Formats: sequence, structure tokens, C-alpha cells
Amino acid sequence: MTNADVAALFEHLADLLEYEGENQFRIRAYRSAARTIAAETESLAAIRHSTTRSLADLEGIGRDLAGKIETILESGRLPALDELSARVPAVVFDLFRIPGLGPKKVRQLVQSLGIDSLDGLEAACRAGLVRGMRGFGEKTEASILKNLAFVRSTVQERLLWEEADAILARLLVWMESCPGLDRIEGAGSWRRGCETVGDIDVLAISLSPATVMDHFHHWQETSEVIAAGDTKSSIRGPGGVQIDLRVIPPASFGAAWQYFTGSKEHNIRVRSRARERGLSLNEYGIHSLVVTPDVFPTLPAATEEDVYSAVGLPWIPPELREGRGEIHLAAEGLLPALITVADIRGDLHMHTTDTDGEDTLAEMVRGAIERGLEYIAITDHSQRVTMAHGLDETRLRRQWERIDLLNEALAADGASPIVVLKGIEVDMLEKGGLDLPDRVLEDAEWVVASLHYGQGQPRAQITSRILEAVEHPAVSVIGHPTGRLINRRPAYDVDMEAVVEAAARTGTFLEINATPRRLDLNDLHAAAAQRAGVAIVISTDAHSIRGLGAMGCGVLQARRAGLQAADVVNTLPLAALRSLLRSRH
Repeated sequence: MTNADVAALFEHLADLLEYEGENQFRIRAYRSAARTIAAETESLAAIRHSTTRSLADLEGIGRDLAGKIETILESGRLPALDELSARVPAVVFDLFRIPGLGPKKVRQLVQSLGIDSLDGLEAACRAGLVRGMRGFGEKTEASILKNLAFVRSTVQERLLWEEADAILARLLVWMESCPGLDRIEGAGSWRRGCETVGDIDVLAISLSPATVMDHFHHWQETSEVIAAGDTKSSIRGPGGVQIDLRVIPPASFGAAWQYFTGSKEHNIRVRSRARERGLSLNEYGIHSLVVTPDVFPTLPAATEEDVYSAVGLPWIPPELREGRGEIHLAAEGLLPALITVADIRGDLHMHTTDTDGEDTLAEMVRGAIERGLEYIAITDHSQRVTMAHGLDETRLRRQWERIDLLNEALAADGASPIVVLKGIEVDMLEKGGLDLPDRVLEDAEWVVASLHYGQGQPRAQITSRILEAVEHPAVSVIGHPTGRLINRRPAYDVDMEAVVEAAARTGTFLEINATPRRLDLNDLHAAAAQRAGVAIVISTDAHSIRGLGAMGCGVLQARRAGLQAADVVNTLPLAALRSLLRSRH
């Protein structure tokens, strides 16, 4: 059993418990364990047999969960899951994937209408049976029909970038122990930082390709060897993902790495420049189309810099290689100096146990200090988000009092290691307006305005609600502006051009939410915002200390949008950020 297999079993169990209405703390424990396991680079089997580590040492894994992992590793099964699976219809898991259908509604569909498949649900909707059920109605029925196509789309089969990154990290640890391996690198959509990844491409340099291929086939997380060749092999790895490995001669590595990184559109433009210079460029190298005594038939291609230099360009960062004008920018010497994680000074969207977070205020602050952040904003949910036990005015002001005391304690011995801003994630209400009175929002140091309910409203209504928040003088930033969840929920229908225009006029910031399943704004919207002069905030929306690590995914998204440090608000020192906030609207 691989780490991904164990994590999947815990996620499966959490889904079943939620369907049956079990205790939320128990459900949250299994989901937290699944995230920890999926992100662990060392195999659980190795930890289990280690003399220096224990499964119970993993964050959030106590003795009970460690015992369950032991059972899974030994038998490949989890008895508690088997018991629940026998009671819950298999269709439940397909229905969970449909945006807007929570456990209660899924249970209604299964028990009241006898739904046993996605096709059966579609038929029930088209027959008008769903709208007649309590709590559904015509709009819900229409939304289900619309989202069924999304659930069935091929994008569902792709991994989140973070998931692919975790798999690749474990593979590279394994491959680096291979004798005779000189170098190994990831390529493809993973290297370009795409939101989702289909197959994982890996390139290696070795003078012993047969040894490398044999080592690759024997990775403990390999479920199937799809194809085995002298210089290329394919395996089926965790979650069924296909991983392709190619062993490349050193002299051709740069050409191959550039070619297999892509994208197709970028490579077409690079090859076109090569032809204009009398060259042929492919994954094997760079060759002259006209051979004379003064022209070498083959040019250096050991590095990507060799490849780009041959076509008159500087090296182009992989995140920009999408055929969106990066060739022109490179030719004109205008490539941006892309933002890095090291540029980030603060994190301005996170939650604590006061609402739906997993860690306390003090624990989140400690986690931020350990990551070297200079400031953070605590932005728990407002009262409208009842499922997260959102804060009303009284509870919010009590939290702010605790933040004041915490800041005083941090600064008691001199310079404080971090400053905690008093914030709130306030909801945009379905009928307009914000979820807390202006007298409260005016006292906040940082206000994230987000839309969580009424996501199926018409385009004009959704846009109006967001524009109202953009115009509000107390709102600092619009959180996850399109509401999408990658592979799970499409963006709501919003006029982003109007939102960007209003944000540019008012000085309201727009968020790149770094949560791997959100990454919202997407790269195209973030680039459009930057061109319009809108400042971007990259925030983790962390619900635990572990969630603070998502910042790298948000920065990657910003890099794909061509953003530099100067385009991102939370690269500023705190004094400069506060000055910018005072100058808005």
C-alpha cells in the first residue's frame, strides 16, 4: 500500500462518516490525517519499520490512527471502512462530486428517489422529480443538470499540481539512490506549474540506462509497468497516474528538457525561430539545415540556455512557456523577474479554531513565525457561514482583544518576531451588503470579502454583489474571486472584466488564493488584473499550521501570470502595507 492509497482510504472513510451524519471532529481527524499522509515524502512502510521514527510522530496522527495505518499496511484494508461501505450505496461518492450536493441532499436523493447512478440522477432531473423534493426546487434541479457535465468531464482525471508534486518528490527520492544516475528532473505540465497534471514526465542522464530503468520499475509505489524500453519506460504510479521516464545523453539534455517541458504552443514558436536561423530544433538537439565548412552541423544543446541562445533568446522561465507573448518579451529583453516565495513577507487570509480552523490562534501564530513571516492577518469567517460557526460582532471583538494581548506579549522583550493583524473574512450576502455592520468592519485592520452562498445566481447578480464589496471602503481584498474548486466546482458566472476595472479604480486588492484546489484567481485573470494596475494578494486561506505551506502554490500561480514582487501586496514591509491601505478608495 502506497501513501496515496492509505490517504485515499481515510478520505473515503471521512466521506462515508459525513454521509451518515457522524461527529464532525471525527470526520475532520480523518481528513487531516489524509492530508498529512499524502504530503509525506517518506513511505509509511519505511517509517513503520524505522528505528528512529514512528507513525505516531506524524502531525495529527495519534496512537489510534497509527494503529489503523498499521492495519492498512498489513492487510490492505480498513475494517471500519469495510463496515460503512457495506451500508452506503456506491453512487454516493459520484454524487458527492456534484457541486452543491452536500451529504444531506445526497442522502435525500438516494433514499427518496432511489438514485443509483449519475445517469439515474440526470433522468430524474429531466423528469422533474428532483424539483419536487423538499429543499431542492427548479433552480437546484437545473444546477444539477449543468454540473453533471462538469463532473463527467476529462479534467476530473487530472491531478492537482500539489498532488503531482508530492508523487514526483517521492519518486525522485527513490531514483536518486540508483547507481549510475547522474541527473534526474521533472518536466511537462508539472514543471510549468499548471493547475492540474495529467501524466508526469521525468528526464534522466545516465551512462547505464538499463540500470536506471530497472530501478524505476522497482519503485515501491509502482502498480504496473506499462512499457519497458532501453531509454524510455512508463509505469502506473499512485492513484493510477502514468509516469514516463526517458534517459537522455548529456549532450542532448537541454534540448530534451526544453522540448518535454512544453507547452506545445511555446515549442512551435521556438522551432519557428530556429528555422528562420537555418536551424532544426527537436528533442535530440540543434542541427544546422545548411552545412558548410564554416558551419557546424550540430550545435551545443546540453542546457536549456544553449537552446534559447541558438534562437536568439535568453532563457525563459518554465511557468511562462504557454505561447502567450513570452517569446516577444524575451526577444525585447522585457521578461519579468518573477516573484519567489522568498519575496513573501506576510500571509493575510487564515482561520483558527474560533471558526472552522484546526489550530488555535496561538498555534497559527507560532507556525507563521516558524515560516519566517513578518506579519499575518487572522481572518475567521463571519456569522453568515453557520457551518463554520462564523463570528458575530461580540465573538469577533473578543478575538481581537486576544490578538491585542498576544501582540503585546510578543513585543514584551523588544522587537516582536511577528505582528498579528485583526481581520475578518466577511461574507457578501445573497441580497447584497456585507455580513457585519460598518462600525465593526471599520475597526478591522484587514477585511477579506468573500462570496460563499448564492453561487448559482445569475451573472448580473453575482457581479453586482462583488462590485458592491469592491466599492466598500472597509474591504481590503476580494477573496477567491470566482469561487471555483478545481475538479469539483466550476467558477460562478461573474464578469471579471468589470471586477478588475472596479478594483483598479478603487484600489481594492484581488486575491490569489493559494489553496491548491482553489488557485483563484487563475493565471489569466491574475495577469489581466496586473495589466490593469490592480495589486494582488497571495494568501494561503490556511485552516491549519500545515496549510501555511500552500503559499508556494500561490506563488507558482502568480509566476504563471508573469507577476513580479512589486505586483504583490504582501511582499511589502508592514509599514508600507499600512500606508497603502490608508491611501485606497
